[in-house]
Amino acid sequence: MLEPKDFIRDGQAMGRGWTLQESLAYTRWLATHHYENFHVVSVLLPKRLHQDFYNVYSFCRWADDLGDEIPDTAEALRLLKWWRGEVDAMCSGVKKHPVFVALEPTMRRHDLDPVLFHDLITAFERDQTVTRYQNWDEVLDYCKYSANPVGRLVLGLCGYQGTERRLLSDATCTALQLANFWQDVTVDLKKDRIYIPLEVMAKHGYREEELFQLRFDGRFRLVMQEIVGVARGLFEQGLPLTRMVDRRLSIDLTLFSRGGMFILDKIERQDFNVLAARPKISKTERVGILLKSLAEVAFQSAA
Repeated sequence: MLEPKDFIRDGQAMGRGWTLQESLAYTRWLATHHYENFHVVSVLLPKRLHQDFYNVYSFCRWADDLGDEIPDTAEALRLLKWWRGEVDAMCSGVKKHPVFVALEPTMRRHDLDPVLFHDLITAFERDQTVTRYQNWDEVLDYCKYSANPVGRLVLGLCGYQGTERRLLSDATCTALQLANFWQDVTVDLKKDRIYIPLEVMAKHGYREEELFQLRFDGRFRLVMQEIVGVARGLFEQGLPLTRMVDRRLSIDLTLFSRGGMFILDKIERQDFNVLAARPKISKTERVGILLKSLAEVAFQSAA
């Protein structure tokens, strides 16, 4: 089995045909091999959905790696364009790559909108060409493509439709994306990416060059207070979704939301100084979040 960056360099893997069973085994391996969190979350979902989640995850993982693991921008954009073409080919009934051989039955079975897959690719393409965001509208528009399609795909896999659920999911997914941005400010700086709206920094008199110097002061604290507050508000806006789905999915959603809000709490507890230390959740803290999430869902069920 090959990781995406190795797979595309392997002529035999890229050139041969893949059976459905081989493709399902590949997406299952890719989903459970790389990120342990994905495996843990999938355990909370009905077993009948595990393979479908592996298939969707593998699509996302490939798109992410084509964007982030390919050092040459032009080549990354070429590969993402190829990946977009494979989505269109799948929708036309032509499937060669194992991810799409596995994904096509999932898309048909759950009536997933192919636009959501295209939107995700758009976000990865944007990462290749956009490294600064002037205002909240631009940041939230990025989240519309990078995060919100994931939530809508999860709802679709679990059999949920409807505008209200989708909008609540969008709020939660955007909040998760923002929490990740604020957690990874220094990580993104190494890639020459700033997701903090430049207008917010300018409002508080904090300059871009100072950010690259990792200068923490009262001005940066005010910047972080404002952007953390926006993320927290979106988490709270999306929380009603946990009462509109079945218990298992509710646990997952609560875990994600509480985990994201816990990151925001840690940022606040370290006086908003994400430049000195990246806030992380320890294993013990993860257990605590799980227990609180289980208790919260149990209380909702009893109410």
